[in-house]
Amino acid sequence: MYLLLQAQEYHRHVDLLDQSFRLRKRVFADQLGWDVSVSGPYERDRYDELHPAYLIWCSDDRQVLYGSVRLMPTTGPTLLYDVFRETFPNACDLVAPGIWEGTRMCIDEETVARNFPDMRPDRAFCLLLLALCEVALDHGIDTLISNYEPHMRRYYKRAGAEFDELGRADGYGRFAVCCGAFEVSQRVCSQMRLRLQITQPLYAGSSFAAREPETPVLLTA
Repeated sequence: MYLLLQAQEYHRHVDLLDQSFRLRKRVFADQLGWDVSVSGPYERDRYDELHPAYLIWCSDDRQVLYGSVRLMPTTGPTLLYDVFRETFPNACDLVAPGIWEGTRMCIDEETVARNFPDMRPDRAFCLLLLALCEVALDHGIDTLISNYEPHMRRYYKRAGAEFDELGRADGYGRFAVCCGAFEVSQRVCSQMRLRLQITQPLYAGSSFAAREPETPVLLTA
């Protein structure tokens, strides 16, 4: 199942959040070698102290984590502007209530393989991406911004996502870092579901109803 955890719900899902920070450490620090904030078995940074929303993929009993994504509004502090400003042109204004940043997206490949032996890691990632689109659509978000390494483009395309690469820059690690603006719409969500052969919404809160742009239901952060 896919859950959206906001600040007022953290206390109900302490173990899932604990697993998420542990997974982030294994993926971003241990596997990818990124220069991230590590404390013991956890990867956490100052943005986690700003009460972001977390999309969590977990077992139906909410005991086992399969993947997670952090969501933050661009109207507040973001990695996009604080760290990755060189990855998009100065002319791009990415600060707006309907534009949110998605970061620290990761999958626990070992746990997915154990509990879903027929699911490839790339499909697991694509499903989490679809759930992210559903969550964003359900909460009045029209654009998701993400920084990613160039090889991730093929996964986004495989999932049926639509995005514009705004720019890229070197100097952040072994590979260039790109900045992409992902469209969030009923059309794109339906396209992704068709591409991934998913007939029902992944996110339980998703109504797939079109919302009036002037009355978004925005997440708190």
